[in-house]
Amino acid sequence: MPLVVPGINNNDSDDKTQLWTNKLVGKKLHEEESNETTFCKRDLPEESRVIEPGMMVTKDFRPNRLNVHVKEDGTVSHPKQKLKSSVQRSLRDSLLSSYPLLNPYIEEVMPKKASLEQMKLPDRCSLFVCEQLPLFYQQDNATLVPHLKLVHRFPQAFPTIRIDRGAIRFVLSGATLMAPGLTSAGGRLPEPREGAEGVDEEGRWSRELEKGEPVVIMAEGKTEACAVGFLVAGTKEVKDKGKGPVVEEAHFLGDGLWRLGTD
Repeated sequence: MPLVVPGINNNDSDDKTQLWTNKLVGKKLHEEESNETTFCKRDLPEESRVIEPGMMVTKDFRPNRLNVHVKEDGTVSHPKQKLKSSVQRSLRDSLLSSYPLLNPYIEEVMPKKASLEQMKLPDRCSLFVCEQLPLFYQQDNATLVPHLKLVHRFPQAFPTIRIDRGAIRFVLSGATLMAPGLTSAGGRLPEPREGAEGVDEEGRWSRELEKGEPVVIMAEGKTEACAVGFLVAGTKEVKDKGKGPVVEEAHFLGDGLWRLGTD
């Protein structure tokens, strides 16, 4: 279910910042030249400022000003924005509504006194970070999905399916997850049953999952999740048809989101 969190919707200013983020992140600023690894300061917008670690900056809001954040070594990093308390509360409530099994751990995930930050990434994606730890990411449609590092901390809090050994290398290369990787002997699809929601000893989730739901992908013979993404087909449909795509454009171990530094 899409989670629309007040206070973090995109606007025209965000679009411009996104374009410049795509151009600059990972490069070092240079006084005179631009190439594959550097960007000339003279080519920055007229209304821009470079923010170095620990630098004091004014808090006045200028929608057309570009803030360029750099690391200690001078490399441009993804911009971070501290979220207001009201936005943090709304985000927290929405997460618990969508992921109720996260409730016993929410104080560890998002301590009330901790600072939650939003990192703007390419392709209109945002990553939410708390105390340098990545929590959830959000695409343009405002659906929040757990980062794999959060899934590894609290694996019992998220619905899962399991792929067989043969599908692992395809998922870890960013390929679409197809039904045969789940319907084989090594795969696991949900087996509805009464009682508390969760996974059984055989690795089967306790209810059918619907098309569009975020789902964590486990792997045969592995103890930690290897990917997370959206179902493009419900699990009952996957069982009935036994073919076709199941999860597309997943966040997987070793991808850019996994390797992204949050300092």
